[in-house]
Amino acid sequence: MICSSPRSGSTLLCKLLEATGIAGKPESYFHSPSLEDWLESYELEIGDYPNVDAARVAVFRAAHAKGLAGSDVFGLRMQGKSLEFFLEQLGKLHPNQSTDVARFQAQFGKPLFIHLTRSDKLGQAVSFVKARQTGLWHKNSDGSELERLSPPAEPVYNRDELERCKHEFEVLDARWLDWFAQEGISPVTIHYNQLARDPNGELARVLTAMDLDPSVAHAVATPTAKLADSTNQDWVRRFRTEDAVPRARY
Repeated sequence: MICSSPRSGSTLLCKLLEATGIAGKPESYFHSPSLEDWLESYELEIGDYPNVDAARVAVFRAAHAKGLAGSDVFGLRMQGKSLEFFLEQLGKLHPNQSTDVARFQAQFGKPLFIHLTRSDKLGQAVSFVKARQTGLWHKNSDGSELERLSPPAEPVYNRDELERCKHEFEVLDARWLDWFAQEGISPVTIHYNQLARDPNGELARVLTAMDLDPSVAHAVATPTAKLADSTNQDWVRRFRTEDAVPRARY
């Protein structure tokens, strides 16, 4: 399970793992905190099941099949905002297990938790706000659009929005660390900058932790391109400059 927050490199890592053909297909299979949304995403009808419990079982079964993608490994990306509801549903599936990790293992098998984190929370916030404003979230390695969620628009600097997102990403990362400590988890930690600098090396490190052949990583091409440009740099510079100027007191 890739434990992450938006704009920390999770799409890159997911696609790298999928490209190996031996590490499943990690995606956000439980993204929305809603069983109804989960059913819809897997084209399942709640009326086809005798009760909610049976529908929940069907959702987890469908997600498991997608995350395996014909391999022996189930891959899952979990954003921090989605974790609480996911764990609640997992608890209803395995009420006799006493910990989140035990419930996860009962459902999916022996787990490996990967903490994908970005230490520069301002850069992360800038990336997120810019993507949300422009509608473009990811590009393929050839520069073509991979994921667009809204029509093209020009980005506009908004300090308050950046401040809110920066704080939110700090909180989400702290929650992951708290959960790891609570559950006694020692995750494989991957830092955004290192993943961007050496994607194949980090992929090999993850494969090694999964007891898979790390040499497979060297044949995998980088699937995505960076979106950061001069706008990102200008926003970071402007934000830090404003931070350095004492604010007037009234």
